[in-house]
Amino acid sequence: VQLQASGGGSVQAGGSLRLSCEASGHTFSSLAVGWFRQAPGKEREFVATISWNGGNTLYSGSAQDRFTTFRDNGQNTAYLQMSSLKPEDTAVYYCAADRAGWAPSKYEYWGQGTQVTVSS
Repeated sequence: VQLQASGGGSVQAGGSLRLSCEASGHTFSSLAVGWFRQAPGKEREFVATISWNGGNTLYSGSAQDRFTTFRDNGQNTAYLQMSSLKPEDTAVYYCAADRAGWAPSKYEYWGQGTQVTVSS
């Protein structure tokens, strides 16, 4: 499975961005998709995950109520809609996927990351 994350960029605090994660090489509709981020000097952290059919989602405390993940299996793409962005959201964001259809403990496939920079 190949994952291509895109949609990052620079935005002012309070703004919004939508990240995309396009998959190829596997039946996307059977994969759970997770979103992670890594800020400079920090460990990678979980942001959100969505089940294979989009019926279940889970968010970190910092993402809850500001971020929404959803997917379009017909387009082999998952999305992370980020709103009310804060400077502390600045990080490289990664999407990941796994053949376990929901909330895997580890993700088998990883994309290359997309930079999100939020200025105050």
